Amino acid sequence: MSLVINTNIAASSAAHNLNVSNSMLQKSLARLSSGSKITAPADDAGGLAVSMKMEAAIRRTDAAATNVANAVSFLQTQDGSLKTSGKILERIAELKTLSTDVTKSASDVANYNTEFTALKAELTNQATNTFNGVALFGGGTLTVQTSEDGAQTLAVTQADLATNVTAITGAANLAAITTANISTAITNVATSRAQNGADSSRLGFSADMLAINKTNLEAANSRIVDVDVASESTKLARNNILVQAGSAMLAQANTSSQSALRLLQ
Repeated sequence: MSLVINTNIAASSAAHNLNVSNSMLQKSLARLSSGSKITAPADDAGGLAVSMKMEAAIRRTDAAATNVANAVSFLQTQDGSLKTSGKILERIAELKTLSTDVTKSASDVANYNTEFTALKAELTNQATNTFNGVALFGGGTLTVQTSEDGAQTLAVTQADLATNVTAITGAANLAAITTANISTAITNVATSRAQNGADSSRLGFSADMLAINKTNLEAANSRIVDVDVASESTKLARNNILVQAGSAMLAQANTSSQSALRLLQ
């Protein structure tokens, strides 16, 4: 190679290598400081696109899990009301039996009827209970989305409590109802509680599935975007050494042309 002054090829090559090493060092620093191995779209364009879709699916899964949890709370509130209604019916059954006691006077029976009237009013109130403004009862259904893509749904039953106990709430007094009426009403409430339990059980399994799906989505997304700290730390050390070595070699290359001065002395 000719000895020249205007063009220092060695210095240019060393500078290029130093720039490459420094760029790699900065990339390693960015990855380790952010915890992500995709710090710019150019790092993994396809992976970035997949990651964005997965992150959106994770957010939707979180939202679906929240909706399912709220539906469970709805059913728990509904069951609480049904349980209370069952206790009211049990007390009415007791009052009905007590009112038929031959030792009870008309005044005693009137007192039983007074309590019956109060219990009947409370039973009517239970049938109008709501959860966050949504009716607990009415005989309809509420559709709950149980998957992040909306493909899977579950129908939550709004038990028709008013109809189930209409023979009781529509009676003027204890004499107007029979033990069979009360037994039928209790059976109806028990059936509604059984349906409530079935819906709650299914929602519980749906919640478990959503949690599993979220975990798997997060794991898949992590493999795309999360940096391997051990591996990247090794690259950082390597790139740091290359930058230091490149800086030293560039300094050497910049002084190599000074040998031409000796020829001019």
